[in-house]
Amino acid sequence: MFKKDSTPSLADTKQFQAPWLLHTAASRSGILSLSKLWPWGVIDTRTQNTQEHELLAQGGITVVGSPITPNTETSAHSPVLAEIMDVDIDSHGNYIHTLVIRNGGKSVEAEAQPRHNLVMTHGYFTGVGFFYRNYYDLSQVEGWDIYSIDWLGMGRSSRPTYKGCRAEGEDKRVSHAEEFFVESLEEWRKHMGIEKMTLCGHSFGGYMNSVYALKYPQHVEKLVLVSPIGLPEAPPDLEERMRNGYSPSNSDKPKDGEPLAAPNKPSMQRVMLFRTAMSLWDRNYTPQWLVRSAGPFSRRLIDWYIGRFSLLTEEQRRGMAAYSHQIAMLPESSASALGDILRPGAFARRPLVGRLSAITVPTTFMYGSHDWVEHTGGLEVIRRIGGRVATHLYRVPNAGHNMHIDNPTVFNRFLVSEMKGVQVYLGEMVVGKLIHIGVDLVLLSTALAGIRRSTGLKLKPGSLVESKDMQSYIERYLSLGEMAMDLAASRMGSSSTYFTRDH
Repeated sequence: MFKKDSTPSLADTKQFQAPWLLHTAASRSGILSLSKLWPWGVIDTRTQNTQEHELLAQGGITVVGSPITPNTETSAHSPVLAEIMDVDIDSHGNYIHTLVIRNGGKSVEAEAQPRHNLVMTHGYFTGVGFFYRNYYDLSQVEGWDIYSIDWLGMGRSSRPTYKGCRAEGEDKRVSHAEEFFVESLEEWRKHMGIEKMTLCGHSFGGYMNSVYALKYPQHVEKLVLVSPIGLPEAPPDLEERMRNGYSPSNSDKPKDGEPLAAPNKPSMQRVMLFRTAMSLWDRNYTPQWLVRSAGPFSRRLIDWYIGRFSLLTEEQRRGMAAYSHQIAMLPESSASALGDILRPGAFARRPLVGRLSAITVPTTFMYGSHDWVEHTGGLEVIRRIGGRVATHLYRVPNAGHNMHIDNPTVFNRFLVSEMKGVQVYLGEMVVGKLIHIGVDLVLLSTALAGIRRSTGLKLKPGSLVESKDMQSYIERYLSLGEMAMDLAASRMGSSSTYFTRDH
């Protein structure tokens, strides 16, 4: 069921050829001599392990079996132990790449007592490594196990062929894509033996976690949506706006009847760029496809993208770029499903704002202070829920869309608060249920006492259980009803205002 992810020998190393190099679908076996001429075209498990483990080590995480450990001279705390495994989810060789931290990172052995489970899911074009600045703080919450997964067909999970349903209409197209991810998450949960979990998903992960929670609420304790995509309805003129070179959500497009100022009119180059991007998007071409197609320039594209994280050190950016390049160059798979789920402009084909109004689990939203995803979407969902379940919304200061990277200190504090809130909430639920059961038992005992006094009929404990001790407990329980009847009669008899006796 589990395939442990340890650093392989050279003979066992899995290698890939980028499609722009071989002009065929990439394979997980063998390598052609042609790759020696273009070494950037080879992606292997050894390098993937190294880059992933080095990135995690920057966050104070030591992967079991890896020679790479955090720098104790620069780290303010002792390392946390994490286990990385590939969890088989079907009989076709598909697996989910998984990071697990148990027992506060002190050991990898599962404890016997029940624990809470935090399951983190990444956004588009990323993987488990992108939470490297969060795992340590989250693992220190007592009573919690931390799991982080790569979505099927993304990150370092298996890369099955993804066949969309673009030709069968939009509803079928969306349903097929959602089912692909949601059912793979459900199979992973079953194989991991997790009954209940708090789901924390970023961006694309937030969208899919929402769909999962709507379908399988019995397995979700709380939903934490970190800048989730796909909430708001698309503007009615979205397609026209973008085809004419205007941004999907800004106000530069003049209203009907208003003259268009020449300086504000999009250039022909911008119009053609927007139309080309829309056409590629609708045909399920992805940014990952663009990176793979860039050949020897692919790493430069990744460096440019990671360079936008200006709050990171140079070492941190190098680590993220190396890790991102490895997973970006893997074979195309479910990343192409993004076009099945979203329209150009990142608006969902089936918006969540209306669907989440039916959510039945506590739900929390987080947004960066200068996030490109508007926090008003989360506010609207909360308004529609109307207090039916517990909801919160946080805004992380000095952070954009990737707030868990930009400002991990505040992000971690907010998420830890939500994790502890689950413990309090469940504790309150247990106490409430115990009180409810206790009241029901007293009422039942009182009713039985009333029946005995009015009819003479009495429950026979011996007909229920053979044990003399248990029969004694039942007798004591029935006497509780007698006491309640006597107390009620005494109180009622002393109150002539509200009660009178029949003569």
